[in-house]
Amino acid sequence: MDYQPLTYIYRPAEQPGARTLLLLHGTGGDERDLLPIAGQLGSDFNVLSVRGNVLENGMPRFFRRLGMGVFDEDDVRFRTHELVEFLRKIAPQKEFDLQNLVALGYSNGANLIGSVLLLYPELLAGAALLRPMQPLSEVPAAPMANNDDQKAPRNPVPVFFAPGQRDPTVDPAATERYASLLTNRGFALTRYDAPAGHNLTPQDVAQAAAWYQQHFWHSA
Repeated sequence: MDYQPLTYIYRPAEQPGARTLLLLHGTGGDERDLLPIAGQLGSDFNVLSVRGNVLENGMPRFFRRLGMGVFDEDDVRFRTHELVEFLRKIAPQKEFDLQNLVALGYSNGANLIGSVLLLYPELLAGAALLRPMQPLSEVPAAPMANNDDQKAPRNPVPVFFAPGQRDPTVDPAATERYASLLTNRGFALTRYDAPAGHNLTPQDVAQAAAWYQQHFWHSA
């Protein structure tokens, strides 16, 4: 199965050499959904917002699922590699530094970013996972060989982790296991347990913005 082209919006920053913020939407969203959140994080970065290639009852997603909360893990891996290949191709075209890429995703988009963290731990400079679920039940015991990106994470990569305390789609015990997995892999987790369900709230965005400004503001 060949990788498919990805639909995206790219908005360059005014200053050259800026960091790039990668946005991945939730189920049924598109490349426009998270642009308002980007605006609340700051303006000192390029924005690359991508639409998922998978359709579920006409709703865009980033990978297939077999049921609610049950992922097609073969497709998760394929779509993870597809996204990384896309990023490697578009970075030189748009002239942004792939080593200075921060990803933010909601729900299904957060789950694909989580898969990138697990399979390509050196790729991202940081990641914000809004309403995440662990995307892979079987993950490599060690970084995979024969790929420059697949090394131990560089100086703990900061990860913002925001589950919903009343989220009916996620088992709280599974959330704890996922948070522990990321911490054990060497990522520096900042956790915000939102007093909410699966939907995002203004406080989620405010907390994500504070995390971004703490770790990345003017540090490109």
